Amino acid sequence: MSQTATPAAAPPPPPAAAPASAAPAPAAAAQPGTSYVDTPALLNRWQLIGMSVAIVFGIVSALLQFVGWQADGRAADDTEQLIRVQEVKTSLLRADALATNAFLKGGLEDPAQREEYDVEIDGVLGDIANAAEAQSADRNALSALNVEVTEYATAVAQGRDNNRQNYPIGAEYLNTASAELRATALPILDELIRANQERAEGAMNGQHPIWLFLLGVAVLVALVWLNRELARHFRRRINKGIAVAAIIVLAVTLVTAVGAWVRDSSNDGLREGEFATAVSEAHARTAGNDAKALESLRLIKRGSGATYENDWTEAAKGVADSGTRASGEWSSYAKVHEEIVALDDAGSWQLARKKAIDVSGAAFQPFDDATRAAIEKNGEVATDDLRSGRWLALVISALTLLLGVAAAVAVARGIGERRREFS
Repeated sequence: MSQTATPAAAPPPPPAAAPASAAPAPAAAAQPGTSYVDTPALLNRWQLIGMSVAIVFGIVSALLQFVGWQADGRAADDTEQLIRVQEVKTSLLRADALATNAFLKGGLEDPAQREEYDVEIDGVLGDIANAAEAQSADRNALSALNVEVTEYATAVAQGRDNNRQNYPIGAEYLNTASAELRATALPILDELIRANQERAEGAMNGQHPIWLFLLGVAVLVALVWLNRELARHFRRRINKGIAVAAIIVLAVTLVTAVGAWVRDSSNDGLREGEFATAVSEAHARTAGNDAKALESLRLIKRGSGATYENDWTEAAKGVADSGTRASGEWSSYAKVHEEIVALDDAGSWQLARKKAIDVSGAAFQPFDDATRAAIEKNGEVATDDLRSGRWLALVISALTLLLGVAAAVAVARGIGERRREFS
């Protein structure tokens, strides 16, 4: 019997696919092309940046103001030292002028003139000591100067002893002392004057308005960038804390930069005004006293008039080049000097000597008094102006530091708000 083949059962149909809407969405971190953002860490990093910028702003701005405060103080001290050293040089040459004029008389000196000479020498030695105490950088040079002045005074005293007895060697002692004074002591003083003038003028440039302004601008740019980053992530256009910090930085920058600029302009005016006048009048007074001493040396050293007259002309040129305001007083003395020279050149040495003793000193005194008064007045104005308002600058410097901390706190609070929103 034949068997009929049973057809094979058909395979079961595949299960129906689940609806697409029912499939779970992958996490954002697992999606290709995307990265996970650790927002708390990012906020911490931004807060650190913002607070650091604010605190650095407060420290650096306060430091720049403090440096300016110190610079004005140094400028005042260096100006006083400059005037003090110039006074040493003037007094030394004035003492030499008094000594040489006294030698013209021969024999016993005029007691009043002798006393004036002693006062000048004592003043020189006292000013040297004060200058060494005031400026440590000058002490070595002033120590060497003190030795030279002492040797000069000793040589003059030896010359006086011989002059009282009408010994000609007395004049040689004086000539040698004057020559050594100009060869050794005056170069030391000239170097001290140059150094102190450079220090004073350099210190007057100690204000930094440009740096204060640029620092503020840089910090404001950093705060604007930080606010933009926060706005991009949190959809808030302005962060209140950062806005407060920016206002603080802007206000501090404007106040400090403008204040430093005003102070810098004032110092420039001083440098070209009262300071320059005090320096130029001191140069004029020094050169004038040098000329006065050379006039007497011309007459003491008979036969060498031309040599000393050349030196006198050079000293007179120094007076003219200084632009002194006492030019009228100087002209009056210069006319008397011309008369002395004319008498000496004509062979009337006794008449020239008498005029030098009786007239020349009185003619020179108004010039010396006028230049001294100008030095004292302008020097006092310069130092007082440099020291004025320094307490306010110091207070603002300290306040700037505190405001920098306040700006940092404002940044922290502003970012803290975003941190609370995220949590």
